[in-house]
Amino acid sequence: MKKTLYCKLTGGREDDEIFQKAAAVIQAGGLVAFPTETVYGLGADAFNARAAKEIYAAKGRPSDNPLIVHICRQEDLQKAASEVCEKAKLLTEAFWPGPLTVILPKNAAIPASTTGGLHTVAVRMPQHPAALSLIAASKTLIAAPSANTSGRPSTTNAMHVKEDLDGKIDMILDGGAVQIGLESTIVDLTEEIPVILRPGFITKEMLEAVVGPVRTDPALVKENEAPKAPGMKYRHYAPKAPLYLVSGTAEAVTEKINALCRQAKAEGKKTAVIADDGSCGRYAADVVVSAGSREDGRSIASGLYDILRGFDRDGADVIYSECFEDNELGQAIMNRLLKAAGHRVLQA
Repeated sequence: MKKTLYCKLTGGREDDEIFQKAAAVIQAGGLVAFPTETVYGLGADAFNARAAKEIYAAKGRPSDNPLIVHICRQEDLQKAASEVCEKAKLLTEAFWPGPLTVILPKNAAIPASTTGGLHTVAVRMPQHPAALSLIAASKTLIAAPSANTSGRPSTTNAMHVKEDLDGKIDMILDGGAVQIGLESTIVDLTEEIPVILRPGFITKEMLEAVVGPVRTDPALVKENEAPKAPGMKYRHYAPKAPLYLVSGTAEAVTEKINALCRQAKAEGKKTAVIADDGSCGRYAADVVVSAGSREDGRSIASGLYDILRGFDRDGADVIYSECFEDNELGQAIMNRLLKAAGHRVLQA
C-alpha cells in the first residue's frame, strides 16, 4: 500500500512548488490525481507504458478501455496524433481548452497500453488552470481517466478521490469542487462524418455549428447496440444500491415512485429518490435529494455524482430517479444516469 501525499492548492504562487513535486512523480512513472473542469483525473506519463498499466491497476479498470491523453498546448496534439484532419483543427480551435475530446490516428510514440491497444488516440486540452500547470511542469503529455474506482461514480472533489484511491496512488492535488461535473464530450474524427461516442457539455448542436453534420453513436440510445468506443461497454458511474429511472408524466412518475418506495420500505429497505427542485417535496422516501432545477442542466450535471456517492454514505438500499431529458445537457445527463442504472427504466 502506498502513502498518498495530499496537497491543497490555493491558486497562488505557493502552488508552484506543489506542481514541481507532482511533475517529479509523473516523470518517475507515478500517479497523480488532479482537478479538471469536468471531473478529477488520474494522471501518468502518456509515453510510459508501465505507468499507464499502473493507472489500470489502481482503478481496477479493464485494459481495453483507452485513456485520454491531456495536453497543455495546441501544438502538442501532433505529439499524440499521427494525423490531424481539418475538422479536428476547427473543433480544437473552437473548444480548446475545454471539455472536448477528439479521437484521431495515434502517433507511434504513444504506447498501446495508453490507447487500450487501439490504433487511435483520444486527446483533450483541459480548461482548469491546475491541470494545465501540472501538464506544463511535467514536460510530457498526461494520460488520465477519471480518478475513481472503475464502475463507481466519477470524482468531482478531492474527498471523492481519497475515498476511492487513498493508498493506491502517489499524490492527490485538491483544487476544490469541479465546475462542470460530467466528463468531456468524445468525438471520433476518424470517419468522414464525426461521431459522438460520449455526450457532454459540448453538445451536438455546438459541434455542428463548427463542422457541419455530426452523427451520434447508436449505442448511446439503444441498449443492445454494440458501442463504437470500447470503454462504453462497461458499467459506469454506479452507486452501490440499485438505481431505477422512472419515466412518464410528472404526476405519474411521482405516484409510481411513491408506490415503489412503500413496497421497498415494507421489505425493510432504505429508500432514496432523486428529484428536482419543484418535486422533491412530493416524495415519501427515507432520503430525497434535489438534483437542481430541471431547466438548468448545468446545475444538475455539477452535482450528479456527488448525489450518487451520498446515497452510498447514507446506506440506501434502493434508489429511484426522475428523468432529466428536458434541458440543454439532457442527453449527457441521461447517458450517465442510464449507465449508473444499468439501463433499468420503469415506465410510469
